[in-house]
Amino acid sequence: MSETPACIVLVGLMGAGKTSIGRKLADQLGMPFVDADEEIVAAAGCEINDIFEIYGEAAFRDVEARVIARILSEAPCVLATGGGAFMNAETRDAIAGNAVTVWLRAELDTLVQRTSRRNDRPLLKTGDPREILGRLMDERYPVYAEADITVNTGDESIADTVGRIADALKSHAAEVPADD
Repeated sequence: MSETPACIVLVGLMGAGKTSIGRKLADQLGMPFVDADEEIVAAAGCEINDIFEIYGEAAFRDVEARVIARILSEAPCVLATGGGAFMNAETRDAIAGNAVTVWLRAELDTLVQRTSRRNDRPLLKTGDPREILGRLMDERYPVYAEADITVNTGDESIADTVGRIADALKSHAAEVPADD
């Protein structure tokens, strides 16, 4: 396996930094950056909030799975997924067969602070964001832990986090057998 895999998929809860870190990582690696949420909006022809409100979360997750499968079949890239994408077993399998996964792990206080900057997160519109994020952490962190690489994010700069991811990718590539 080469140092840079076909795709690098960033997973984690909303507010973990998948988009901002993903853009910088893609620049550093000389790869295109793709945001799954942006691709979903383009494919659906409406905003994610609208998909949730009109069609429901199940329909959104179906579109999300199909869009991610398409992205993985195209040119190598750094892909930022939505927070729930990795919870879908079929999506996890598709990612596992085509990419290296990096879990951007963040503490609850960090996630609450970061997500409070935007009001376009459908899952946080139904109650107390701290409670919802805590519940999502309990549900999703055991699944996110299946990622190939875990990098903790917090108060450090994006550049520092990107550097740690790049180092982890090199170490991961060295550990993977050549016939894999």
